[in-house]
Formats: sequence, C-alpha cells, structure tokens
Amino acid sequence: MSDREFHCDTCEGVQPFEAPPCADGHGADCPELVCTGCGAAVLIATFTFRTPRLDARRRRPPAHRHAA
Repeated sequence: MSDREFHCDTCEGVQPFEAPPCADGHGADCPELVCTGCGAAVLIATFTFRTPRLDARRRRPPAHRHAA
C-alpha cells in the first residue's frame, strides 16, 4: 500500500491516503485512494489525450476583419 497526504474535505485537513487492495490489477498505482482518518474515497484521474491537428494543406488563411 502506498501512503500519500492530501487534503480531506471530510476531516477538514491534510490526512494520509492509501490505495486499498485493487481488484483491477493496478497495484500501488491504483487511482482509488482512501483517507486513513475517515475512510472517504477519492479517485485520481490522470489521463492524456491528443488534440486533432489540421493538415497543412487544409488550413485556411485567417479572415480579414474591417473596422466599422
């Protein structure tokens, strides 16, 4: 089990959090953490995503704006 300290809203202070036994096979890297003070659970969601890029041939020149 890995111990980490985070602010717990229920305990209203910094408390150690630990990863419970993970049934999903994450082991110590489980995104679910439990406050050792009150048992409140949190989920640490870390993910990355790619933003779509426009092909250089498809890019349009910026529209010109005229003052009114």
